[in-house]
Amino acid sequence: MIKSIILTAFVSLILVQAQAQNLYVPRDIQHAYKSETRSADGNPGKKYWQNYGRYNITITALPPNRNIKGTEQITYINNSPDTLKGLNMKLILNIHKPGAARMGNAQPDYLTQGIQIDTFLINGQPKKINNNTASTNQMVGLPKPLMPHDSVKLDIAWHFQISLESGREGMIDSTTYYLAYFYPRVSVYDDYNGWDRLPFIDAQEFYNDFNDYTLQVKAPKNYIVWATGTLQNPNQVLQPEYAKRLQTSMTSDSTIHIATAADLAQKNITAQNEVNTWTWKANDISDMAVGISDHYVWDAASTVVDDATHRRASMQAAFLDNAIDFHHAVQNGRNSLSWLSHNWPGVPYPFPKMTSFQGFADMEYPMMVNDSHNDDVHFSQFVQDHEIAHTYFPFYMGINESRYAFMDEGWATTFELLIGTAEVGKEKAEELYKGFRVDRWIHDAATAEDLPIITPSSELRGGYGNNSYGKPSLSYFALKDMLGDALFKKALHGYMDRWHGKHPIPWDYFNSMSSVSGRNLNWFFNNWFFTNYYIDLDLQSVSKVNGGYTASIKNIGGFAVPFDVKVTYTDGTTESIHQTPAVWEKNQKQITVNLKTSKTIQSAVLDGGIFMDADVSNNKFIVK
Repeated sequence: MIKSIILTAFVSLILVQAQAQNLYVPRDIQHAYKSETRSADGNPGKKYWQNYGRYNITITALPPNRNIKGTEQITYINNSPDTLKGLNMKLILNIHKPGAARMGNAQPDYLTQGIQIDTFLINGQPKKINNNTASTNQMVGLPKPLMPHDSVKLDIAWHFQISLESGREGMIDSTTYYLAYFYPRVSVYDDYNGWDRLPFIDAQEFYNDFNDYTLQVKAPKNYIVWATGTLQNPNQVLQPEYAKRLQTSMTSDSTIHIATAADLAQKNITAQNEVNTWTWKANDISDMAVGISDHYVWDAASTVVDDATHRRASMQAAFLDNAIDFHHAVQNGRNSLSWLSHNWPGVPYPFPKMTSFQGFADMEYPMMVNDSHNDDVHFSQFVQDHEIAHTYFPFYMGINESRYAFMDEGWATTFELLIGTAEVGKEKAEELYKGFRVDRWIHDAATAEDLPIITPSSELRGGYGNNSYGKPSLSYFALKDMLGDALFKKALHGYMDRWHGKHPIPWDYFNSMSSVSGRNLNWFFNNWFFTNYYIDLDLQSVSKVNGGYTASIKNIGGFAVPFDVKVTYTDGTTESIHQTPAVWEKNQKQITVNLKTSKTIQSAVLDGGIFMDADVSNNKFIVK
């Protein structure tokens, strides 16, 4: 009887401990588990599905004419078990319309009439579209419901005026355009949320299906076109010498100047048709972007990104000749592609090309970055590294960054520090990281800055930046410190392998990291993602005990952070004793750290490194 009581009590204790470590799971995610589209171990469920489309797009851009015209045929495949009575269309360029919902104010040069649908056919039948709405979403009813595993064909013609003010897209100058979000698309219909109807408010970013694209760009002679994907007809749109230079760059470590300022002055780089049609293809990718200019120089080279297959990726740059930093863009980009492929995340760059295009946005797109010029070449490299790192999150992994921006911005911020350490050294890289990513949050006591990271990005105004960039990045570094590089990379690769080309959500990340590492990390994820904690440690005392000393540390802020106890001995020597976040697993508010030594400690101080402390006045203790 007593044994039975003890056993029952023990089992109850285990259950209580397990329940205490369970993560909060929203009801829609619970439903996905019950529907078996997602698994509680972090894998896609056995009934996981996602929809996709085949896009055949033709756009005409004739700078300096601001009118952009487009036609497309979309074959949209419904892989879901649901019967769809309509399609939600994303019309993101409506962000430029007066009255559109935005994060900030819009200047007159930003405003246009948005995207105007000229014709919209569904399986050949005309459908009326409301061109007067300022919404970036429009639900379009289907004349016949789209059954599971069936498809529908859309034929759409549209036009818009490119905005005079360039942000993520728009007019860079009178004859240089950057086109993004330029085509109507079917929004994501997923297994836990249904149609993605979040408005594009010029702050949230990507949530797209993985589609197959053929893109034709019609541009005047002497205009060069750069775009996502692989150029299909270089010999038709480029003069032989320049097509040859482009081909040479595909296997060259050295930068090939495909089109120099002197070449551009000759106005004989492209085929001399009045209008050339540049054709690009990209499969299993989430978006397309385009850059056009008649006076941007063009550099290119390549690098090996996969040692097993010796596959090379092309690194290209398009920019004003007087932008000194962009003259380094190709070689800096080669370094990014190679380093990210071989180190962190250590997954071969998945695409055939990357292009760095000089604009104003500091913004990533599949196979392209739209980056601003900076006189500081090293800072320009830092920005380009960050944007190229986005290749993995959200373009290799189909992140819903409109809802969970920390799932991609946090990783790009983490990779920027890791590659930056290799480029400029630990001290300089961490100084920039702390100043640019951590300091603005940790020393701002505003309520919004301490909202839980898991708070949907779509619900944030204040605190968006810190919840998307610095705080989640610190959580990834804390987990890396606790697991060690080898186990952390194994778990990260397991998560990426499971969800490459799919739509992971935070719980897929949490559960994958636990299951692949073989460690129950729920306590850690609860601590970092589901609380309003911050970083503030208090070194309360350092006391003499047998075999050394004990340091009593209170976690005022609450986050489970790594730290060093730096001790100074009475003989003038010093020692640094590292503690991983594992010390907080049993008690996240108060711990005692053993400091084994035969020497006499004079003083001790806590140093968190990049884990900056909100109040350092209580980090030091003088032993009396």
